[in-house]
Amino acid sequence: MLCFAVFSGAAAPLSRRLGEERVLGGALVMLAAGLLLRGADPALLLFPGTVVAGAAIALMNVLLPSLVKRRRPERAGLLIGLYLLSLSAGAIVGSLIAVPVFQASGGGAGSVRLTLGLWAVPALVGAAVWLPQLRYRTLPARRPAGAPAGPLPPSALWRHPLTWQVTAFMGLQSLSYYATLSWFPTLFRDRGASAVHAGTLLALMNLGNAVTALLVPVLAHRLADQRLLAAISMIGTGAGLAGAAFGPLPTAAAFIFLLGLGQGASLGLGIFYTMARAPDPVTAASLSAFAQSVGYLLASAGPLLLGFLHTATGGWAIPVWVLMGVVVLQLVTGWLAGRDQTVPAPLPAL
Repeated sequence: MLCFAVFSGAAAPLSRRLGEERVLGGALVMLAAGLLLRGADPALLLFPGTVVAGAAIALMNVLLPSLVKRRRPERAGLLIGLYLLSLSAGAIVGSLIAVPVFQASGGGAGSVRLTLGLWAVPALVGAAVWLPQLRYRTLPARRPAGAPAGPLPPSALWRHPLTWQVTAFMGLQSLSYYATLSWFPTLFRDRGASAVHAGTLLALMNLGNAVTALLVPVLAHRLADQRLLAAISMIGTGAGLAGAAFGPLPTAAAFIFLLGLGQGASLGLGIFYTMARAPDPVTAASLSAFAQSVGYLLASAGPLLLGFLHTATGGWAIPVWVLMGVVVLQLVTGWLAGRDQTVPAPLPAL
């Protein structure tokens, strides 16, 4: 998440200089290189390789919604939904096969290198599939005649409340997701669930994410105003969070799936907002970069905060109630960001 926060801001300038297709192709090669570094010498290169891979993912996270807005705006909801579904599917596949590959290859030092490095293979496949796109080198569209040249400058984005509403919603949904992803397996273990049961519950949460991450952007694209979707998403997230944490353990599966549905919906909305609240692809890239840079910096505090509160209080009640407060903030920011408006292009000089 820290890599996402640090490197997201570089995506928009690079795309204006080189074109989105070339930056995305280069990011796929970077991703493969970072993953190969991790596997080559985990003791020495695990963290440097992670930084390289994280930087590549940050570039792709920012530029894919902008690319969709520019090249297929009429199918934006479906394409963003498929993109987010692919993320969820990749996470599920990775969690399912990593340990079996490690065990099947002997479980030694060589197995560690294999299990870390094998993820470069899909990155290289992705780079090969992307090669035909490099011929486009399509630079972002120009602004209308009479408007100042170039994209909306960051200082102008920062001055607009809508930018902060989109950014806050993006950051809070990521904080909530990564905090639950990090700590809910431990919470379930503390409540008496076995390790296998806790892992199954986490898989159910990710399954819920996949369902709504696909559907909600499609629905959002059909609506000029997404406030109702934001409200429904946050009600589901809050109910799932409370039921999974405080309800009887036998009902945890249903509630954790509901939590996943709510979180997937909020992720879909967060990505969709960065595109829909911008008037053009150039501004969409800048808004996406800003929202993800600041948002992931905020989100990185989530797992640390929950761990600190759990250690300080000796239980899970206070940490979960803090997450419930985050849900309320998500509802407010999601409602504001869901209004049918865009960041002005351009903003008047102050």
